[in-house]
Amino acid sequence: MNSILYEDNHIIVVEKKINVPVQADASGDKDLVTIIKEYLKDKYNKPGNVYLGLVHRLDRPVGGVMVFAKTSKAAARLSEQMRVKDIKKKYYAVLAGCTKENDTLIDYLYNDDKTNMVVIDKKGKEAILSYRKIKTINNLTLVEIALKTGRKHQIRVQFSSRGLPLWGDQRYNKNAQVGEQIALFSYYLSFNHPTKKERLEFKLDLPKRRPFNIFSEE
Repeated sequence: MNSILYEDNHIIVVEKKINVPVQADASGDKDLVTIIKEYLKDKYNKPGNVYLGLVHRLDRPVGGVMVFAKTSKAAARLSEQMRVKDIKKKYYAVLAGCTKENDTLIDYLYNDDKTNMVVIDKKGKEAILSYRKIKTINNLTLVEIALKTGRKHQIRVQFSSRGLPLWGDQRYNKNAQVGEQIALFSYYLSFNHPTKKERLEFKLDLPKRRPFNIFSEE
């Protein structure tokens, strides 16, 4: 089971491990939704199907914090927060290259079904993110990213298009080596609890794996 960060009658917050698909895909590998449903079914001895509402997603190779709804009411309320951009997500990423101290990136992203790639194209949907540089070591730069929109492959494409692809990104970094793991991690999630009048925040430490560990060792 992926690490449980919080659980009550309405929601469950977990740390998604890298290379685990959020939903079932063509690989046939067990996905996170199925894993959590099995956990809930076993823990509460529930007969039949277990409800689990998917509110947001992470790409398969990306790890980090995610929230799931345990009731349809919670799912609807969290989805509305996602729609009005009241769910805040932040990421750590390692870029191949050196960037300015901070910036906001605005593009239009289009999903090309023929190539299964996301490209910058005016016929696509608006994609906005802001970032700040934390440190550069050996031409690798650790940045903190705040997403303003949640488009498919958004972070990966927006930085790659500016000559700053993510380290280890097998799809958008032509210099990525086989076997490298993409250096992107969803470390922060904040949202309003769907039934309680309180704001919840979850924050994970910088991963200890390569190349993040280069920055933690300094």
